[in-house]
Amino acid sequence: MTKEAWTRRTFAGLGAFLALLALVLMPRVIAGDTAQVNVLANVLGTCKFVSGATLNFGNLDPSVGTDANATTSLQFWCTRGASYTITDNNGQNSSGTTQRMKHATVATELIPYSYCYTSSGPAPTPCTTDTTSVTGTGSGPQNPITLNISGTITGSNYTNALVGSYSDTVNMNITP
Repeated sequence: MTKEAWTRRTFAGLGAFLALLALVLMPRVIAGDTAQVNVLANVLGTCKFVSGATLNFGNLDPSVGTDANATTSLQFWCTRGASYTITDNNGQNSSGTTQRMKHATVATELIPYSYCYTSSGPAPTPCTTDTTSVTGTGSGPQNPITLNISGTITGSNYTNALVGSYSDTVNMNITP
């Protein structure tokens, strides 16, 4: 073999070897591409009452005629960080902003009462000014919040009341 043939053959082999080596050592990115996938979620502001309650004034004795006070509480929770507002509907027997309990059998017999509530400490007793709303911030379902409720019936509102049972239902509303 001539020197020229040997040189051509050696360079051809060396070229093939270098081409193969370049393919093996090249980063794989050259033939590919990348893309991003955005992962999203939205946590809703939710509020739920955990329990209901009964505000029971008990037996009212017209011969005594003193103001009657009652307290109770209910629990609720809101999504952590969600602002909430609690309102009430003034009860089923209200007249304007005056809340009233209705006699069990005589629909025209009514006893007015005041209705107060707060989520920051005890509700005022006596309750002299009706609460219209309460606001705050939720702490999540593992940390329920207590809504303290109080009510007052002034003695003058039941000293001449018809004997029997009186009741009302107040709907509490909570919105995040």
